[in-house]
Amino acid sequence: MYYLGMDSGSTTTKGVLFLDDQLIDKYLIPTGGDPRGAMAEIVDRFTKEHQLTKDTMKLITTGYGRKLIDSDLAITEISCHGKGAEYLKPGIKQVIDIGGQDCKTIQLNGKGTVVEFNMNDRCAAGTGRFVEVMMRTLGEDITKLDEFAARGKPVTINSMCTVFAESEVIGMISKGEKREDIACGVLHSIAKRISGQYSKLRPKRGEEVLFTGGLSRSTQFAEVLASYVHAPVHTNELSQYAGAIGAALIGQRKL
Repeated sequence: MYYLGMDSGSTTTKGVLFLDDQLIDKYLIPTGGDPRGAMAEIVDRFTKEHQLTKDTMKLITTGYGRKLIDSDLAITEISCHGKGAEYLKPGIKQVIDIGGQDCKTIQLNGKGTVVEFNMNDRCAAGTGRFVEVMMRTLGEDITKLDEFAARGKPVTINSMCTVFAESEVIGMISKGEKREDIACGVLHSIAKRISGQYSKLRPKRGEEVLFTGGLSRSTQFAEVLASYVHAPVHTNELSQYAGAIGAALIGQRKL
């Protein structure tokens, strides 16, 4: 039996295909303001490429748009991220997930089960969206975040509201601050905010953290984050797919 796990996010939609316990394919596309359409495209792609039918495939969804299409099972994203994190790094107990519009800090029992969590989904501060806005204000492509910020020394950004921070950054540029210093400062300001959110889980000092979500592709930010949470921060080439992987694995067990 094939299990298609799909994570419908505000910025990107991710899909993974498992054949029993083996991950055999993955696909990621921009959500583009049409979560239903993005999910349908992923289902269509996997169905055609692997010649799947309703009798040979189970569809499990998670994320913001998980109930927008017919599926065999819809699961809350926290549970899926926990199970996905366990798949990516067995035994991990601390997870920080930064998506386009929210930030989740999750504590696990070492076997993929969620013990405690908190989520910031009411403000763009500390999310991928915040980074996108700041980089656009600096006139740089977010894909060049690492090489750009690595050249800078962090300046202090006081505001964590996206609107006010954008104005603050514009003011810094007008005063002659180096753009790479501002970009570096943006990463430090986000890491500081997230470390405060993370500390509410009362983690053991120095305990390893798995960093997932779209922003986990930034090795520069992972290094900055490690300095604020005072612990090793690990990423994985599949970190952005953690929610989708968890959905497929939970679906396999339940279905």
